[in-house]
Amino acid sequence: MSQRSRALFLPLLAVLAVGSACELGPPTGPASGPALSSTDSASLSNPPSLGAIAHVLGGPLSLLTPRQRLLFERGRAEFQTEFTPATGLGPLFNNVSCAECHEAPVVGGVGDEVETHQAAFNGSTCDDLSAIGGPVIQDSVTPALHTALNIDKEALLPEATGTAHRTTPSVLGFGLLEAVPDAQILALAAFNNRKGDGISGRPNRTADGRLGRFGRKAQFATLREFNAGAFLNEMGLTSPTQPTEQLIRGQPFPTGVDPTPDPELSQEAVDTTTAFVQLLAPPDPLPRSRVEVRGRVTFLRIGCASCHVPVLVTGPNRVRALSHRVFQPYTDLLLHDMGADLADICLGRAKPEEFRTEPLMGLRFKTAFLHDGRAMSIDQAIQAHGGEATAARERFLRLSAGQHDALVRFLSGL
Repeated sequence: MSQRSRALFLPLLAVLAVGSACELGPPTGPASGPALSSTDSASLSNPPSLGAIAHVLGGPLSLLTPRQRLLFERGRAEFQTEFTPATGLGPLFNNVSCAECHEAPVVGGVGDEVETHQAAFNGSTCDDLSAIGGPVIQDSVTPALHTALNIDKEALLPEATGTAHRTTPSVLGFGLLEAVPDAQILALAAFNNRKGDGISGRPNRTADGRLGRFGRKAQFATLREFNAGAFLNEMGLTSPTQPTEQLIRGQPFPTGVDPTPDPELSQEAVDTTTAFVQLLAPPDPLPRSRVEVRGRVTFLRIGCASCHVPVLVTGPNRVRALSHRVFQPYTDLLLHDMGADLADICLGRAKPEEFRTEPLMGLRFKTAFLHDGRAMSIDQAIQAHGGEATAARERFLRLSAGQHDALVRFLSGL
């Protein structure tokens, strides 16, 4: 089998396992086993191993060259840099550094911030309202902007048809997500749509047609765009690819409020930050006892893996650490209809009720769940699933107490 065919075939094994999971007998073997690494193929579908490698939480992927390791450390320093108005912060912003949001339990992890986003959807097209200050509504301003306009934060946009709240996701392992071939994601979409079980994932696309995979609506195609957008929207920092400051009601800032020349960040700063995120290792799942093994079988049986695909495989990559790697992200990177109760805003081609399947790697570090943090437990998060996930949710609600406990324990170890 060719490398390309293998990259497409392995994740489909994980999906196909859903169909045969009901024929699985009870778990057997010792009460506890070795920890599964993020590149270990000992996953729900047991694909052929490409080598098990344990990672240090918050550290880089294995197999980096000395130069790549140096680039990783330079990017980590940029990620933790705290900006001030004198170095380009604001005038509108949410925080002063990347690490102030992506902080727990390590740099690059989750955060406790909840942001406000807005967009306008007319039933067929989406306007992210960027011309008048959207889609991110910043909650802080610099002293100069406060003095000039007597405001403490950006006002909500009355033109919006929807308002969303967003928690800070972990970016650990995101470089592996970027390295998954488009063809593999599209193959999962085609497979979903042929099954006839109500699951019909589809990719989001950028304005120029590229496949999106980052952001809660998969509105960004690459980590470079994802990071440049975050520098601008979260800290008000312009860069060569995002050279224009955020606006208030479409109007430029008063003279003298933002004295730092644009672009405020060099391309090198954006690139080293992107390299750090690309090379961050995914969090390894915790060791699993017999109970957690039963829980992962239940995860398959009730249909969670139809969207939260356990295994993906990266394609060929000039960075050896990202090339042909099997990892366990628990996502298909596709949009799915999650029902009216979770619907909020559109972005790109994603409708208000559509969300990209959230990766579950590192789930154990979250204290609030779902895209907006409304769920205080894994149990509550599953019960809030609707739309295409309704059947899986109903099967979850019918689990015995033992099956329920095993499933939650399994997910709590990711």
